[in-house]
Amino acid sequence: MKLEVVPIPVTDVDRAKAFYVEKVGFNADHDARVDEKIRFVQLTPPGSACSIVLGEGIVEMAPGTQKGVMMVIESAEETLVDLRSRGVETSEIIDMDWGRFIYFSDPDGNSWALQELPDYAAAKQAQS
Repeated sequence: MKLEVVPIPVTDVDRAKAFYVEKVGFNADHDARVDEKIRFVQLTPPGSACSIVLGEGIVEMAPGTQKGVMMVIESAEETLVDLRSRGVETSEIIDMDWGRFIYFSDPDGNSWALQELPDYAAAKQAQS
């Protein structure tokens, strides 16, 4: 099994699409109006095999209720600088034993966690 698409509930599809594409840097893969009640917008983080979907008639959750969607990042420092330069309000980098984290929310309040994984190989070698 592979996770392909995560629904993100939003109030304004165009505002959300602009936020995720222009500010967070997702790729706009698909934007189609199926009929007057259904609009399907699929966006993918760079390098990811999993996308998000937002739209009209697609997501049944209330806007802002998707909490803690997590993505893995290469560098917390570089990601923090990039997101802030694009106008995304983020947390500071939070260091934990299981990684370094940055948090942000979209305009509706859906929240995201970005994790820089620890160097498990280096940690294992240090224990030897």
